[in-house]
Amino acid sequence: MTSGTSPVLPAGRVAALRGLWWGRMEGIAARHKVVGVDYPGAGATPKAQGPLEIDDLVEQLVAAADAEGLDTFAVSGYSLGGPVAIRLASRHPERVSSLVLSATFAHADTRTSLAASIWHQLFESGQHTVLAQYLNLMALSEPVLNSLTPLQVHDAAEQLAPALPVGTAEQVDLVRRADVRGDLAGIAAPTLVVVTTADPLISPTLQREVAAAIPTAEVAELATGHLPFVERPQEWLKLISDFLARNQRH
Repeated sequence: MTSGTSPVLPAGRVAALRGLWWGRMEGIAARHKVVGVDYPGAGATPKAQGPLEIDDLVEQLVAAADAEGLDTFAVSGYSLGGPVAIRLASRHPERVSSLVLSATFAHADTRTSLAASIWHQLFESGQHTVLAQYLNLMALSEPVLNSLTPLQVHDAAEQLAPALPVGTAEQVDLVRRADVRGDLAGIAAPTLVVVTTADPLISPTLQREVAAAIPTAEVAELATGHLPFVERPQEWLKLISDFLARNQRH
């Protein structure tokens, strides 16, 4: 572990792909201490008894950093982790040394809200295999999806369906309610916004709006769907590693 900043990495929205997300952190973990917290209803974290709130998720991350003895840290937010990371950087500027945002948004537009609503309905109605197929459609870029056969897509959905976290409904509900646009202009930490330009789920327009509103933001674009750590993992990790190295606080 290098001295200085230590990334705190909120879990992303596609919680069923948690293993892939954390598996790609090995390259960063080789040089930095990585601390993460599963959202309620994902991993070993119990399901929430009510609606999720961004401020509560922020305080859970701060508590995790405190437990690890981290005074300052870098924050990386992917998908729904982005609004959480943005709020954290805005509310605790003295602690956040740098901010990385991937495939994320500051608020849900009509298209994103519709996608989340369908996601929510399919989960709540128990149509989990159909939901898994829908997630393949909405998460993968067109070239990657078309590189698979219908049988491969079917098999992938069959494997994903039983892995959907019990807290899916609450997480997707938060996607529709999240709005951190008011936090963007006040972010002072160096920020990297990784825009996934072939993303069917979170439009590049929403992602670029985040970057445009953060005074300190630099932008990197990857021609991937919503899963840059699956489609172009080495390039994604290099962008983050190089950014953290440039903004290491000693």
